[in-house]
Amino acid sequence: MRRPKVCIVTPALADANNGNWRTAKRWASMLADRYAVRLAKNWLPGDDGDLLIALHARRSADSVAAWSASCHNCPVIVVLTGTDLYRDIRTDPSAQLSLTLATRLIVLQAAGPRELSPALQTKCRVVYQSARARPPVGKTRRRLRAVVVGHLREEKSPQTIFEAARLLAPAEGIVLDHYGAALDPNLGEQARATAATCPHYRWHGGVAHSDARHAMQRAHVLVHCSRMEGGAHVILEAVRGGTPVIASRIPGNIGMLGDDYDGYFETGDAGALVALLRRARQEQGGTDGLLAKLQVQCAARDALFTPEAEKAALLAVIEDVLKTHR
Repeated sequence: MRRPKVCIVTPALADANNGNWRTAKRWASMLADRYAVRLAKNWLPGDDGDLLIALHARRSADSVAAWSASCHNCPVIVVLTGTDLYRDIRTDPSAQLSLTLATRLIVLQAAGPRELSPALQTKCRVVYQSARARPPVGKTRRRLRAVVVGHLREEKSPQTIFEAARLLAPAEGIVLDHYGAALDPNLGEQARATAATCPHYRWHGGVAHSDARHAMQRAHVLVHCSRMEGGAHVILEAVRGGTPVIASRIPGNIGMLGDDYDGYFETGDAGALVALLRRARQEQGGTDGLLAKLQVQCAARDALFTPEAEKAALLAVIEDVLKTHR
């Protein structure tokens, strides 16, 4: 039998080395045994296919509109990112049109549907992203290693890390390792200035994905400061590598870690972040300390982030859509 043709449109391809690209690549691999999958930056009239999966309501809006105009009964699934959910769909007409044209919407964490109208919630599904598990590694007690993974751009709030580094003293035994390319040159300058004055802060720039995962494994805690997230892949990668998370209290992080998670600080509050890091350092090694408690809470979320769970959820959405449109 002919395998249905699926085109995954992603605004970022391999050279971007970001979450959109990794999601698209992973989904293509998961679908390859049932569907003929093609990855593209844009969909153009004349390209054939049975289903379009578009990552990003605004940045893939032209592809969604062209697909819908060219193939009136062919389904389209729109995957909503953090900038979609928490910014663009509120004001941007092209993003809003993508929501209207979508047969189904996918969000990447459980708080996502709350941002949509009741009518849109009925066609929205949650598909958690995934990563392969990595065994925990031994970690020193001589210092607390906190790792930050994310390109330097405004949505990631790297200024919170820079300020936290200045609030900490080198003698406190807390080291901040920051991985991510400077997509905003000004933020890169701030990172270099922070590293020059704070020996316990180290900015490593952009690194390979495998190196970032290894750094998370070796760290005692992942710090995630974002102002806006659709479902941060680094959070689930840390969880699947046995590293607990301290994160900003935003809907995208709450949808990943749960409403009652004990590792949140208010967005942009470097002082609150530092207080959590100091507490983690003071209680380091204890069986009832903050890190131990966060470890237990993260382990309870682990099953949500397995490749098997992601593939099953994604296939369920696709098969339902294609069955309805046969």
